[in-house]
Amino acid sequence: MLKNKNPLRREQIELLPKVELHVHLDCCLSFGVVSRLKPGITREEYAGDFVGRPKYKDLADFLKIIDHSLELMQTKESLGLVAEDLFQQFKKDNVIYAEIRFAPFLHLRQGLSPSDVVGTVEESVSRCVKETGIEARIILCTLRHYTKEQSMTTVKLAGQFSGTRVAALDLSADEAGFPIDAHIAAFQYARKKGIYCTAHAGEAKGPGSIRETLEYFKPSRIGHGVRCIEDPLLMDELKRKRIHLEVCPSCNVRIGIFNTYADHPIDRLFNSGISLGINTDGRAITDISLTDEYERLQNTFGWGLEHFRTCNQNALQAAFLPGETKAALQEKLC
Repeated sequence: MLKNKNPLRREQIELLPKVELHVHLDCCLSFGVVSRLKPGITREEYAGDFVGRPKYKDLADFLKIIDHSLELMQTKESLGLVAEDLFQQFKKDNVIYAEIRFAPFLHLRQGLSPSDVVGTVEESVSRCVKETGIEARIILCTLRHYTKEQSMTTVKLAGQFSGTRVAALDLSADEAGFPIDAHIAAFQYARKKGIYCTAHAGEAKGPGSIRETLEYFKPSRIGHGVRCIEDPLLMDELKRKRIHLEVCPSCNVRIGIFNTYADHPIDRLFNSGISLGINTDGRAITDISLTDEYERLQNTFGWGLEHFRTCNQNALQAAFLPGETKAALQEKLC
């Protein structure tokens, strides 16, 4: 077990090069970008509509707040501004690589097509990569309540944009409320076409959700996955198959999976040898930066430089990137 003998100051944590694999574009709108898209909004209104309560009863309750952000993300201009805003947040955290996810079907209210949405975000992300030097890829999300046809359209969009920064397919939204059946074909298609896959599981539901996700989707990563702690045999399977967990501690606490930060199993998962990385999930709606998250891990579990290095190395190895790009980023982590 690693022990932190030399606690890092906040400015040292901020300067650490970081990898973030699990962050939702529609959950990260800062007050600055919201002010541009909704002039006149007050700090209090922003806090109520875009950050919300410190605690929610469950994931479904938590997800309702995202609609305030979605209302502002229905044009090419607004999608571009939100992407640029997120890169500024990455820059402040010294993120060197990020994977940004969103569901194209959530941005069609003002006439954009799913292809328009993906193309706009891809162009904006590519521009931001060039301007900031922060490497990035895009993950397209299908949602639990979507039909088989919507999921197939989403994965085919990932195929359509092959060769761009669009890299992978994800399944997200209300894990406890909807089964996986409608999405099996999309993940089969992704595997056939060589499209990377991750999927939310083991967040709002227990180990059984992770097991069925592994069996039917065969992803290389799991979004969250923290409830594997309830099943030692599953933990062994995750280690054996080298499945990476995209862990988002503060978000898990906010939606009520764990009562307090100290109750979160990330420290036990790390010490078990499971591959995991540290993520914010939604920087605005979770009211967290990646630097904040690292600081909480240090203050709560005594984590230090070696913990953070290990997690970032794990995340980079699990990233949806070609080997040569990983090698170049590896030099920045050392």
